[in-house]
Amino acid sequence: MAELIETLKPSQLYTMSLCEGWTVHEVAAHLCAPWIFGARRIVPAIVRHGFRVHRANAELVRDLAVDLSAEEIAQQLRLNADFIFPPRIVVPLGQLTDLQVHGQDICRPLGLTRDLVPERMLPSLEFLLSPKARGSFVPRGRLDGLRFIAEDLDWVGGQGLLTVRGRGEALLLALTGRPVVLDELTGSGVAALRARIT
Repeated sequence: MAELIETLKPSQLYTMSLCEGWTVHEVAAHLCAPWIFGARRIVPAIVRHGFRVHRANAELVRDLAVDLSAEEIAQQLRLNADFIFPPRIVVPLGQLTDLQVHGQDICRPLGLTRDLVPERMLPSLEFLLSPKARGSFVPRGRLDGLRFIAEDLDWVGGQGLLTVRGRGEALLLALTGRPVVLDELTGSGVAALRARIT
């Protein structure tokens, strides 16, 4: 991720990412927030915004993106590559999932290819269907009655009569609410998922 960010031109950094309302630069800065702000600033922001994690994130990220250049973000990522989120903020699988999804948030709008590693996608897909992801990564109700099938991975998840099929990367982004991948999915559950995301 550090290598990717430090190669981006200013015009790319200020391109809107797939993460709604955030530029590529802001998404990159967000990845540094946990060790720069720490729980003492993150938790009060979440409480202040009525436990709406995305709103709290937006407030913190705006400040951080102003303070850090792309080069500084890359440096921070390298220095903190082994950083572990405090468990009360996000479980380790959430940390892995966040990095994979935000990498695609950056690359897809820029027309860049970034292949995700199947062995890393599989635990993230499982995590997104688990109760631990509800309310932060996945809004409650989004996945109800849906069964997800990754056509390029040996993975099926979720419970329901309606199916959603696609590549693992597209499913990962759909589960986290990125509408750009909906046309890459097939199955009887796509219409329901589209309605819930859009």
